[in-house]
Amino acid sequence: MKNIKKILAVIMAGVLASAILAACGGSGSAAPATEAAGAAGGVLKMVTEATFPPYESYEGGEIVGIDVDIAKAIAEELGMTLEIEDMAFDSLIAAVQSGKADIAAAGMTVTEDRLKNVNFTEPYATGIQVIIVREDSDIKSLDDLAGKKIAVQTGTTGEIYAEDIEGAEIQSFTKATDAVLEVLNGKADAMMIDNEPAKAYVAANEGLKILEEEFAVEDYAIAIAKENTELLERINNALKNLKESGKLDEIVAKYITTEE
Repeated sequence: MKNIKKILAVIMAGVLASAILAACGGSGSAAPATEAAGAAGGVLKMVTEATFPPYESYEGGEIVGIDVDIAKAIAEELGMTLEIEDMAFDSLIAAVQSGKADIAAAGMTVTEDRLKNVNFTEPYATGIQVIIVREDSDIKSLDDLAGKKIAVQTGTTGEIYAEDIEGAEIQSFTKATDAVLEVLNGKADAMMIDNEPAKAYVAANEGLKILEEEFAVEDYAIAIAKENTELLERINNALKNLKESGKLDEIVAKYITTEE
């Protein structure tokens, strides 16, 4: 790794130089990181927001999870090395648009608004929106949230759904963990979030529960810059291979069991 660090330093210097030149050129968008680094045998730069278990979270000082393992498998298919940066969820799209990163993988739902700014790969997982409340809460369903204080993570579909609830007071947080604590401490009445991370947070915090009602089903996919169509095609091909080989199911099963 010591010799590789020198090579990576040269590669990343090229990435930064390309980004700066693109920004100064007045085109309004930077070259994707893979273009600067070289698509084959280079670095695949991924950005994520690592408070979303089991898709991404910290284990010690390392980011682990479904998205991480899938990205690693994709990088291997492409003959590249994966590099991950953790940042705020609402900064991920901008990082891909600017060329700071090649891909964003963060349990990200494909939405019409996001499609205006980036392309998405074929879906690799399905997410279900649920509601977290305290165990002693009298909230039983989505209909009971009118006029309530709802904690959400900034930039997520949970925030979008919450904004549609009549009279709701939305409390947005950069990290999902902070939104969960807001409910646990009684400062918010409920939190809207995807089912799998909801399970992880409830298991880790006594006094919380998930309502039985599931109110939205969403597709998760990887975000890629609009102009980087070659990378989009290559990653879609890699995902197809991972699905056909059973590797994708194997990765998901490692983190999510089907037991009730």
